[in-house]
Amino acid sequence: MEDQLPHFIELVDENNVITTFEYRMSLDYNNREYIVLACPEEDTDSGEGDEIVILRVEQDENGDDYYVGIEAEKELQDVFSAVTEIYDH
Repeated sequence: MEDQLPHFIELVDENNVITTFEYRMSLDYNNREYIVLACPEEDTDSGEGDEIVILRVEQDENGDDYYVGIEAEKELQDVFSAVTEIYDH
């Protein structure tokens, strides 16, 4: 299998702060689409492995994708479990 170069995504928050994440994967779970992102390695200080961010993919009135934080604890836990299962295989 070929090594692929990382893909980076810049997200702009409600305060117009731009943060760069490394794209890890997309996931369809429970009839919804999610995106899994990680902070680039040089941005992590903990040394405890990658910290990931899971966002739900929604579409606006024009059909363009945008990302939404997951506020429901059960939804986040369920999707995180699915992501963990994929990484473990």
